[in-house]
Amino acid sequence: ARTCRPPRWRTCCGATPPSIVKITEAAGVALGTFYLYFPGKLELFTEVVIDLNRQLRMAMSEGSKGATTRLEAERGGFRAYFDFIARNPAVYPIIREAWFVAPDALHLHYERIQAGYTEALADAVEEGEIAPVDPEVAAWALMGIGEMVGMRYQSWPDPDRTTAQIPDDVFEACMTIITNALTPRKDTHE
Repeated sequence: ARTCRPPRWRTCCGATPPSIVKITEAAGVALGTFYLYFPGKLELFTEVVIDLNRQLRMAMSEGSKGATTRLEAERGGFRAYFDFIARNPAVYPIIREAWFVAPDALHLHYERIQAGYTEALADAVEEGEIAPVDPEVAAWALMGIGEMVGMRYQSWPDPDRTTAQIPDDVFEACMTIITNALTPRKDTHE
C-alpha cells in the first residue's frame, strides 16, 4: 500500500480535497483507479488520519528507543513528536478537520496514542520510576502538552522564527514541566 502524503495533498487540494479528480491528479493515478481503493473521499480521509497516526507513533517509539529511564523516554518521544510535526506540518489541520469530517478516526487517533502511553506510564509507576500518578490521566495531560505547545510554536505563523523546529528553550521548558510532574518525591514511595 502507498503511504499517504498529506503535506502534498494539502498543498494541492486544501485540508479536504474538493474532488476525486484533484485527489487522483495530485496522486498521479488514473481517475478510475480511485474507486478500486476507496468508496469515497471520507474513506480516503480516514485512511490519511490512520496513516498519520501510525507514522507518528512509530516516530515517537523510535525517538524513545534506547532510553534507560521513563524521563529519558519522555525527552526522546517529545523530541521525535516535535520533529515529526516539523516535517509534516499538515498534521494539525488534518487532525482538526477530522473532528468534523471523521470523528471516529479522530477518536481512534488519540486512543491509539493514549493506550501505549498509558501502559508505559503504568509500568514506570509500578517500578517507582515516576511519581504515583494516574497513568491514563497523565497520558492525556502529556499528550495535551505536546499538541498545544507544538501547535503554538510550530504551526502558528511567527515572523521572528524561520524554522518549523520547536525552539530549544520551549522544548527545555516542556521537559522541565514534565520532569517536575513525573519525578517521584522522596515521601511518595516509602
